[in-house]
Amino acid sequence: MIQIDEATYFYFFLLFPGMILLYFGLLFWKKRTQRKFADPGLLKRLVPSRSNFKSGLKLIILLLGLTGLILGLANPKIGTKLETVKREGVDIVFAIDVSKSMLAEDIAPNRLEKSKRLVSEIINQLASDRIGIIAYAGQATPQLPITTDYGVAKMFLQYLNTDLLSSLGTAIDEAIKLATTYYDDQDQTNRVLFIISDGEDHSDGLAIDAVDLAVEQGIRIFTIGVGKEKGAPIPIKRNGITQELKKDSEGEVVITKLNVNILKEIAEKGNGEYIDGSNTEEAVEKIKEALNQIDKTEFEAKQFADYKDQFQWFLGAALFFLFLDVFLLDRKTKWLQKLNLFNEDDHE
Repeated sequence: MIQIDEATYFYFFLLFPGMILLYFGLLFWKKRTQRKFADPGLLKRLVPSRSNFKSGLKLIILLLGLTGLILGLANPKIGTKLETVKREGVDIVFAIDVSKSMLAEDIAPNRLEKSKRLVSEIINQLASDRIGIIAYAGQATPQLPITTDYGVAKMFLQYLNTDLLSSLGTAIDEAIKLATTYYDDQDQTNRVLFIISDGEDHSDGLAIDAVDLAVEQGIRIFTIGVGKEKGAPIPIKRNGITQELKKDSEGEVVITKLNVNILKEIAEKGNGEYIDGSNTEEAVEKIKEALNQIDKTEFEAKQFADYKDQFQWFLGAALFFLFLDVFLLDRKTKWLQKLNLFNEDDHE
């Protein structure tokens, strides 16, 4: 198992294409300038030891050196031992509404970003619980299966957006049905489902039927409402700038409202609780209290341990290549010139 300490250093790799383009640009400019100065035959007599291949080789060595330096700064670690640990916790699935109505900005910065922040803050409060993530709109799709890796969960969370699903509408029943398949029957634990939504539901009452099915399987359902009951329009943006507001078939601006009633009904039938998500701190505190009241079940989880730093190997390689690049000259090496490995004499 490999773990990266500082993955942000990988952004330096984006500079490599520019360096390569710059090299070929300079090479083209140099050759064109040389042709204006003298013909190729005269240039060969003036600088007989100039190598046509050393400059390219120097670039490759420089890039290898920089690659080693970047990897060294990122500090990759290798897990040397896989161990099984016993934990006590709850299996928690987050079903996050990613329908277009979640773009409404009646709660800053918008409903979806607020939902993602809520889930992230909830994860920060967890210790040994297992978590999974579902995204839903007109249909539901799994994003992350049950796991104890909170770092991976937060990464998947950041990629959620309203373009994730092509289906229009909001079907809470689909999210609940999918959630029932998430829990591991062999590792029976207390099961919790959090539905984070503005409450808009186009399933024609099927959500309540899905709740009954979930309760039969021992799942407690909590709902978190994001948005305002007075409602707000849905902005259509391009490059972060609002171009227009979403309109219905009659040309009227669509106003999407928080439907507290459906969320409360789902939570009540699901043996859970409705939580107002307007205030992140208060909502997270209520959720923390609710989870503390749920009995924990012991389960086994495998995880890598004894991670060892590997940066020294990459830094050593980087120093070697950078040192080699400094002392590698553009002129031909005498003993290699005799071997003519690159057929330079033939080309010249």
